[in-house]
Amino acid sequence: MAQHSSTAEGHDSHASHGSVKSYLVGFVLCIVLTALSFGVVMTGALTGFAAVSAIVVLCVLQLLVQLVFFLHMGTSPEQRENLSSFVFTVLIIAIIVGGSAWVLHNMNANMMPM
Repeated sequence: MAQHSSTAEGHDSHASHGSVKSYLVGFVLCIVLTALSFGVVMTGALTGFAAVSAIVVLCVLQLLVQLVFFLHMGTSPEQRENLSSFVFTVLIIAIIVGGSAWVLHNMNANMMPM
């Protein structure tokens, strides 16, 4: 059997990093999504709920682009542990933020008018 040198093993552990092409694609997508968000706000083409909805959708898309192209989150066997940790973190944050918003809303609804 052939033995691997320590440098070869070290290099294999970093095999999940992206190429220059994938970083450029991610960068261009982020610039486009940022420009679209800026355009929604500055042109006034959308107002009220439609503008907020468009910005939230563009925000989530940019988050996904950054997770995939820069943080290399994926469903590959090497990345499953990182992905499950990230999903668990998002779930905990959603519970804390959602619970806090619920409590504050109920406090506001149940306050006595002055």
